[in-house]
Amino acid sequence: MKNYLIIGGSSGIGKSLTQSLSDSGHQVYATYNQNEQAEIASNIHYAFLDVLADEIDLDFVPDQLDGVVYCPGSIDLKPFHRIKLSAFEADYKLQVLGAVKVLQTVYPKLKSTPGSSVVLFSTVAVQLGFNFHAQVAASKGAIEGLTKSLAAEWAPSIRINAIAPSITNTPLAAKLLSSDDKIDANAQRHPLKKIGDPRDIAEMAAFLLSEKSSWMTGQIIHLDGGMSSIK
Repeated sequence: MKNYLIIGGSSGIGKSLTQSLSDSGHQVYATYNQNEQAEIASNIHYAFLDVLADEIDLDFVPDQLDGVVYCPGSIDLKPFHRIKLSAFEADYKLQVLGAVKVLQTVYPKLKSTPGSSVVLFSTVAVQLGFNFHAQVAASKGAIEGLTKSLAAEWAPSIRINAIAPSITNTPLAAKLLSSDDKIDANAQRHPLKKIGDPRDIAEMAAFLLSEKSSWMTGQIIHLDGGMSSIK
């Protein structure tokens, strides 16, 4: 049994991962912001957390921490000339600085736990150039740089990897998948002819947290239905 912290564990990929880790018998400490959750299992512990606050409180997490996953993100697609500087700043604060604050806070707990692991999230849009993705790709590009830099700095004590999914059927992507036609159109853009399911991404995150990936660090895993590598 291990202890895992899931930031943003109340919806989408984070919720699916929280349930998967719980089903495997681990203790899961999951945070929510807007989607308050009841504790549906004795080994799932939910707590409110605002990652945008100047100071964050993670005292509810035990001293032995085997892994952290940072899930908060946003998808705001607009032409570059219409994006306000404040929107870039807001994305960076949520997706990058939020992760930085969490990791700096729990670093002593991760370092003191043998075999600990961190999982962050990027997007396929960092590797591939998509129209109207400048805002999200800028922040997620920073996440990829952070992943590789920390993997070098924290080895061999802590492993850190990132997953770069394509569009996944989560509340975050609801506007892009609001009809059957939109779902099908997005599916057809992928060689596997389907969009991602939260469970697909959660299973990869669980693998990266586990000892099964003990020789992996500094990697950006492209979990995108083949979009980034084949035509």
